[in-house]
Amino acid sequence: MRNNYANTAQLKELMTAPPMTAARHAEVMRQRNARRRMLEEAREAKKADEPFDGDKR
Repeated sequence: MRNNYANTAQLKELMTAPPMTAARHAEVMRQRNARRRMLEEAREAKKADEPFDGDKR
């Protein structure tokens, strides 16, 4: 589980930061989806008692 209190940035820094660009947001979401997909495949391989190869795709 993620620690929600790990970010120690000051509120002023957070409120004055420029918004994320659409391209950066898309990149972050692709990375998040790839990590989630890899975890799901690893869980499925573990349930099937198969060795997991992270580079199946």
